[in-house]
Amino acid sequence: MCLRTEHVQQPGNRPTSCSCSSAIMQPTMGTPDPLPTPKFQALKEKLIQFMHSDIYPNEKLFLTQNHAIGTASNEWHHAPILMKLKRKAKALGLWNLFLPVDSAAVAGTSLGGGLTNRQYGEICEIMGTSVPMEFAAQATNCTSPDSGNMETLARYGNDEQKAKWLIPLLEGRIRSAFAMTEPGRDNNLGSSDATSMSIRVDRDEQNQEYVINGRKWWITGAGSLHCKIMILMVSRCPCCCRCGQ
Repeated sequence: MCLRTEHVQQPGNRPTSCSCSSAIMQPTMGTPDPLPTPKFQALKEKLIQFMHSDIYPNEKLFLTQNHAIGTASNEWHHAPILMKLKRKAKALGLWNLFLPVDSAAVAGTSLGGGLTNRQYGEICEIMGTSVPMEFAAQATNCTSPDSGNMETLARYGNDEQKAKWLIPLLEGRIRSAFAMTEPGRDNNLGSSDATSMSIRVDRDEQNQEYVINGRKWWITGAGSLHCKIMILMVSRCPCCCRCGQ
């Protein structure tokens, strides 16, 4: 794995304090209450301090260690500095901030950050100032494809799936992959258009199993030695209209 940076954001462009407020956000009927504004402001201040004390100063080291890992072998695993920062972020409570409070409630877990999607948007603005872009997100267990996969499991997984996959992901013990992009059904052009999936899954009732046929490539997260589960996007009915697939 080789990480290449085209643009390095200057320290002057990075946040030094919280100037925005989530007080304008008013919960509507059917939506969860957001984290109270004072607590949310304190959380953002803590994150900004973490960015300045641990993320920004270690960006070059993170790139150097990843380059060394990629040069030494084709085995993709976490850089030592990332593992160190993950432990610190978890201890600081800067962990799983992506998991909306409603999804956490559905999953019956307290391992989320207790935020709404609106509040998490402000968190992303802060984390996105790191180079490479997802360095801070990885350190706080908020990176793709794990964040989307965890919320899918939280909302739609059964108890066995949650125990086997969701909890280890939320605890940062494993990673996941998301298989969406295909070579292309009609023109052999790579596509991640959800309405043009050609890979399909069929139920084999005789053997009580599902049969998957098709091809995926550029599978996000599949190369990691920490990857233990893959979520696959398939077409359930290639002959149906685009919105029914």
